[in-house]
Amino acid sequence: MVWLKVITVGFLCVMLLSFGQSYLRAAHSGVALTGQSWSDARRDSAQLAPDPVALSQTAIVQVYVAPTFGWRGLFAVHPWIIFKKAGETRFSRYEVVSWGSDNVIREDYTLPDGYWFGAKPQLIVDHRGSAAAAMIPAIEAAIKSYPWPHTYRVWPGPNSNTFLAHIGREVPALRLDLPANAIGKDFRPLSNPLGLPPSGRGVQLSILGVLGLTLGAEEGIEVNILGLNMGIDVKSPALRLPFIGRLGPGKVETDLAG
Repeated sequence: MVWLKVITVGFLCVMLLSFGQSYLRAAHSGVALTGQSWSDARRDSAQLAPDPVALSQTAIVQVYVAPTFGWRGLFAVHPWIIFKKAGETRFSRYEVVSWGSDNVIREDYTLPDGYWFGAKPQLIVDHRGSAAAAMIPAIEAAIKSYPWPHTYRVWPGPNSNTFLAHIGREVPALRLDLPANAIGKDFRPLSNPLGLPPSGRGVQLSILGVLGLTLGAEEGIEVNILGLNMGIDVKSPALRLPFIGRLGPGKVETDLAG
């Protein structure tokens, strides 16, 4: 049918153009294409997180994403969450990592805002003060209730993006908007294909994270085909594209009230 051919050609064109843009970004940064060993890759602070000592009396919650290590960074990102309560002088960092332990949930695996094996992180959520203080107990509970603490699959999930998406669903106040190239964020078991999107507000239909549709307050409209997402961010106008995540103005969910 003609309409099916048009949709197929359009989908392939978006895939190729998005991948080309991702490759150009990687070539410019030099991270994904150098063949650098993970043991030698940069992991120092990116100087993005606030000083927890200077802001010791302020509760803070932040979420970061960075391209995954090596050539995989052409396709997907790795996310993590950091937080501290009022009165604390250090951040706690949580994420899912596939190697090194039977339990894939890691606490303080590296610096709060450290380069992810050579890739500079991007801040996507920043809540401070009373808003952050109110959500931290729910975040801690969500970490404990993650359904797959001993399972990791790069595709279609569960993986590091599935973990952050779980926290976002459990804590809608976080207003989490994982980018379109956060492969695994839409993973859902076959027994529960319908529910909340990662932002915790809206609706998502997803079959194992390989085919689905998301209508979310933060995500806008997003279609998932074989784990590759494309759509439109309505709230903060931009295109949501595979490989590159977002085409349009940058977006950081913030609440910096005291």
